[in-house]
Amino acid sequence: MPSILDVAKRAGVAPTTAKRAINEPHLLAPATLERVRKAIEELGYEPDQVAGGLRRGRTRTLGLMVGNIIEPFFASLTRSVAREARARGYALMVADSEYDSSLELQNLRLFRGQRVSGLIIRSAFGSPNLDYLKQMQARGTYILEIDHFYPDSPFSYVMLDGRQCVFEGVRYLYELGHRRIATLGDYHPVLTPDERSKVFPEAMQAVGLSPNPAYQRVIERSEEAAYRLTLELMRLPEPPTALFSLTGSEAAGAFRALRELGLRIPQDVSLLTFDNYSWTSLVTPPLDVIEQPVEEMGRAAVEIVLDAVEDQTLDKVVRRRFPGRLILRGSCAPPGGDSVG
Repeated sequence: MPSILDVAKRAGVAPTTAKRAINEPHLLAPATLERVRKAIEELGYEPDQVAGGLRRGRTRTLGLMVGNIIEPFFASLTRSVAREARARGYALMVADSEYDSSLELQNLRLFRGQRVSGLIIRSAFGSPNLDYLKQMQARGTYILEIDHFYPDSPFSYVMLDGRQCVFEGVRYLYELGHRRIATLGDYHPVLTPDERSKVFPEAMQAVGLSPNPAYQRVIERSEEAAYRLTLELMRLPEPPTALFSLTGSEAAGAFRALRELGLRIPQDVSLLTFDNYSWTSLVTPPLDVIEQPVEEMGRAAVEIVLDAVEDQTLDKVVRRRFPGRLILRGSCAPPGGDSVG
């Protein structure tokens, strides 16, 4: 196997220069960098990432922990993060916590063992793993939370402005005339401590309403749970006239339940959801959605993490919020009325 010394000799540079072409290419003159890269290609040299990581205490690898890899939001996020990491010369390791903090901890141990330079994590629900994450950062891994963050988290994060989105969504439904508004899942400080369900009561109070206790249920954020909840809510003596889905996966479950019940959208019930998944524009009627800027969020997360890693500012905390965008297509209307979307 060719070594870095062979590369240096072929390119006519010092071994330290050859190493820099791999680890810090931005520091070399373009002509020098080109000679080294040509030598690497001619020799078929492949650096030993594990050995290099042991020497440096970290590898040129970025970790990404998502909540549920089959959800379109996380698929888009993974693609965005992978592209940006690749452009910066980093490999990407991906794990799925299934929103379970115990599974999250298992994955964190794997990331730590691989000496990832940085970790972008969608924190799971349940008992927090803050202490372990703090240990990882103390040992050289920069931590950034995305989409959700632990209460009292000391780390950087990239988030949708959930408060702005929920307030805008509730006001939109209120101005259409809805007073019986239900979210698909209530807030719970351990089981579902998400920002959207937490601020929903405040958003209702802002328009002079209160959440109806008959509509409040704690459910997991899944299509199947939302399907069962929708069936239950719409069979109440006084069902909601508008459903506010907190995720695109929940919206799929709600849509299926409403069709099964023979209820028309929006004539019988309005449906508003987070996440502009492709299917939401293909059904009849197409759904009103609050779109998240997933691509921009992924790029920003990688930029924050790798800037801190490369500048050796692991104690730097950066927190960014991105606005959502309400897209009206026709699934919401005045109670008992026709679509105005």
